[in-house]
Amino acid sequence: MRIIRCVNIMKVVQINSVCSFGSTGRIVVDLSKEMTKSNIENYIIYGIGLSDYPLGIKIGNKIDLRLHQLHTRLLGYHGYASKLMTRKIINKLEEIQPDIIHLHNIHSFYLNIEILFRYLAEINKPVIWTLHDCWAFTGHCPYFDYIHCERWQIGCYNCPQKYSYPISYLFDRSEEQWRIKKKLFTSVRDMCIVTPSHWLAGLVQKSFLKKYDIKIINNGIDLEIFKPTSSSIRKNFGISDKYVILGVASYWGMRKGLLHFIQLSEKLGENYQIILVGLTHKQKKMLPNNIIGITRTNNIQELVELYSVADVFVNPTLEDNFPTVNLEALACGTPVITFNTGGSPEAIDSTCGMVVEKGNINELVIAIKDICNNSKLNKQKIKENCVERASNFNKEKKFGEYINLYRSR
Repeated sequence: MRIIRCVNIMKVVQINSVCSFGSTGRIVVDLSKEMTKSNIENYIIYGIGLSDYPLGIKIGNKIDLRLHQLHTRLLGYHGYASKLMTRKIINKLEEIQPDIIHLHNIHSFYLNIEILFRYLAEINKPVIWTLHDCWAFTGHCPYFDYIHCERWQIGCYNCPQKYSYPISYLFDRSEEQWRIKKKLFTSVRDMCIVTPSHWLAGLVQKSFLKKYDIKIINNGIDLEIFKPTSSSIRKNFGISDKYVILGVASYWGMRKGLLHFIQLSEKLGENYQIILVGLTHKQKKMLPNNIIGITRTNNIQELVELYSVADVFVNPTLEDNFPTVNLEALACGTPVITFNTGGSPEAIDSTCGMVVEKGNINELVIAIKDICNNSKLNKQKIKENCVERASNFNKEKKFGEYINLYRSR
């Protein structure tokens, strides 16, 4: 794309794995739009998928992605391939000459962390790094809650998640990668770490990144889009007389709680209908008959209608930072139930949802029935409480905090 030259205004470049889709892809685009409103020249450099967002700059291709995946799986090193693509990123940065470089997810097989961070250390420009998971300060994994691992605090070794993302089939490089990350990621002189949750901020303060300023800026959502909306979904699925229990994920892995929904389907009665969004075709085929499965959708309006039609949104995540799905459900007037996991409970209070013990299915069933029974008596009040709570996470307000941070550097 052609770089537009603007005189005497701030320039910011965001770097993320994706643009426009997925939770982080939507975050970088929404933040970009707010920057444009604030007269900040900005661009998004990304490595995976395609986006028609006009300020997006695609670096990378499917061949490089596959080679990087192969490099990780056979040799055990993640973030050390994609040398040519990373040099292209640096060339773009040299062309744009941003005042601020804002990192997001830099894993996912699209760039080389050694090349990038040596460059960042040399140019001595302010760097903002928003952590969307824990990968930056571990030797391998993006999350470790599920297996109760704390080795990352002193130096990873004998990784119990070697066969989890980013998969390494042969070698455990966690000890070496922890040391390399520590050296690289602490080499930047002017860097601020941003976390969307208090939970993740607390972990960063125990990690080798604790030397940097740590700011908490919650994820924000577009309340003009995510709002109570009428739909024909109940009629279309023939579930007009049932309580709708909704679950949404961009990827239904083990840590997102798919098995918990299957268990719920066995414990809830016939007057409850579970709808799951974001499934693969294979997962959809494996569901019990009493769960409605919907494959991944980029149709935001369809998602808004699903949130709005639900009586309760259930997020049985076992590892998470600050899920935007919780915010989206609240904004559509739907109460949220989540496990006491990571930063997931931080979005709700007693007026708009419930937090239950992680993995406790019986407690989850009780919470679902309580909220559904209460909604019969005072559905409008519950909806108002949810929308009011969601107003705290208005994207203009939250992304305005980023803009203030840029201007303070």
